[in-house]
Amino acid sequence: MKSTVEQLSPTRVKINVEVPFDELKPNFDAAYRKIAQQVRVPGFRPGKVPARVLESRIGRAPVLDEVVNEAIPAKYIEAVRAGEVRTLGQPEFEVTKLEDREVLEFSAEVDVRPEIELPELAGLEISVDDVETTDEEVAEQLDELRARFGTLTGVERPAQNGDFVSIDLSATVDGKPVEEASTTGLSYEIGSGQLVDGIDEAIIGATAGETKVFTTKLVAGEFAGQDAEVTVTVQSVKERELPEADDEFAQLASEFDTIDELREDLRTRLGRVKKMQQGVQARDKVLEILLERTEVPLPEKVVEAEIENRKHDAVHPFDHDEEQFAKALEAEGRTLEEFNAEVKEESEKAVRTQLLLDTIADKEKTSVNDGELTERIIYQAQRFGVSPDEYVQRAQQSGQLTAIYADVRRGKALASVVRGTTVKDSSGAEVDLSELFGADEPDTAASEEETQVTEEAAATPAE
Repeated sequence: MKSTVEQLSPTRVKINVEVPFDELKPNFDAAYRKIAQQVRVPGFRPGKVPARVLESRIGRAPVLDEVVNEAIPAKYIEAVRAGEVRTLGQPEFEVTKLEDREVLEFSAEVDVRPEIELPELAGLEISVDDVETTDEEVAEQLDELRARFGTLTGVERPAQNGDFVSIDLSATVDGKPVEEASTTGLSYEIGSGQLVDGIDEAIIGATAGETKVFTTKLVAGEFAGQDAEVTVTVQSVKERELPEADDEFAQLASEFDTIDELREDLRTRLGRVKKMQQGVQARDKVLEILLERTEVPLPEKVVEAEIENRKHDAVHPFDHDEEQFAKALEAEGRTLEEFNAEVKEESEKAVRTQLLLDTIADKEKTSVNDGELTERIIYQAQRFGVSPDEYVQRAQQSGQLTAIYADVRRGKALASVVRGTTVKDSSGAEVDLSELFGADEPDTAASEEETQVTEEAAATPAE
């Protein structure tokens, strides 16, 4: 077999392959066996029909079709490996020459990873927000914890923000009932924003047994994007009574004996969260600098696939009804044209990010060990609420294990750049992020914090 690689653009090549028929003998043998199972010839058992009898019965053309269809993908892979071509996406095949018993020639156009000239990775400097935990934030966290142990008590007064109400709902659009918007005995916390726009304004000030009517724009369902007249009846009003913030509560809600110890623990936890946020901010800023300073040619077909994937995910909750999806966008004050423009911009940035981080990973010789891959799988499984075994099974069925590996590798590559970056807070003090991104000589297994901070660095394109 002979093959040549023709560069069509920085992101696309044409691979020309010439295969002598002598190399196709295994493919012909397999084709005869397959066709022999499908053709019934008197005097021969299924699968035992000789090749010459088959050809006399059905002709040479079906055999050639079977051979060509099976041989081209395999020979293409051979050519890719021989030419060390870093392909992206699926190739477009074309048979350019087929001379029976002589030669098969075909071409394959495919997107490839472009050559990217990286900027200087060392010596970057960025600024991040200060880590400061206020007494007000600690008090807010304590109130949220107290709310989990609160009790609901019925009140004989108009509903207020923060109250819990039991309501009956119904809605109509142009006089037609909206079935999915009809319910009774629904428990709702006023101000939580969990229901349609306008309901809080309607309920606040209402008493038990009172009915209110208001108009809102539906964002999903058959009438998405249309104005609906909503009728809400308040059946009961309850307020939440919080336990006193004292030592007794600290012993009930935590492992601490005093409320002061509990407050200090909440302050420490808030500090960790803010440190994580600081790490995310540093990661994002480093990535933006790299993208600004690096020219990354975009493979057209890969970008198109990314756009289609994002559109598919967006329309999926609407049963792929584009009309309903457009109405939902309208209800949000957006147009389909604006959505498409946003998806295109986001897809291009995602692909650019992936290619950039892959190049950095190659330069830094970044590898991923079994422990790091397992940690990512466990982390992802927890996010989706499934067992690690089930998550792996799904990933194998969808061919996504390679994508998971690539994501971990990209995250490690970005972390290596962040480690070499000088990070200062708004006050000018240097920030140590080694707890999140590892030290200059990182452990072989990525820490849980690094996994979380680098998780969203880039999505994986179709490969």
